[in-house]
Amino acid sequence: MTRKTLGIAIMLLVGVGTWQLGHGVWIHVKAHLAQHLLQRAWARTVAGERDVKPWPWADTWPVARLRAPAHDVDVIVLAGVSGRTLAFGPGHAAGSAAPGAAGTAIVSGHRDTHFAFLKRLRAGETLSMEVPGRAPVVFRVSETRVVDARTAVVLSDDAVSGLVLVTCYPFDAITAGGPLRYVVTAERADG
Repeated sequence: MTRKTLGIAIMLLVGVGTWQLGHGVWIHVKAHLAQHLLQRAWARTVAGERDVKPWPWADTWPVARLRAPAHDVDVIVLAGVSGRTLAFGPGHAAGSAAPGAAGTAIVSGHRDTHFAFLKRLRAGETLSMEVPGRAPVVFRVSETRVVDARTAVVLSDDAVSGLVLVTCYPFDAITAGGPLRYVVTAERADG
């Protein structure tokens, strides 16, 4: 191998490495920056505006605010669970109950950004969800488990107010996707 070929190979490897590192950092920067924009959209939502887009091209809007005080987590939850939505924040699954209402609210998020804290969440800890026009609702974590998304089913009892948080599993996987999900189940703390 000539000196010139070796130099080109090294430059190519450095370029690819820089690209990969930049892509990995960008995912976290985008998620963090989006939450700042979402906080502003949330303030407008709480003030009475409907379907406030956090940026002009957004196809989602804030629907709730999720807090995990023991883990210093305060994130805005968006409408929907598409890949584009989850890139910016956790998403509330259409068809599931509104947080704090009768039934089970399902919220999904990425394991490496907004829902990374789930791996530290334990039974007995509290979460709170706020939706516009209502006081925050406190939920107590009752269970954490790993399920296979191909066969798992979330059951909802319309007489009980519950919250289910879902993210991919394992947390430190090198590749994205896979069939396993980490599921946190919580029940309304005040009954």
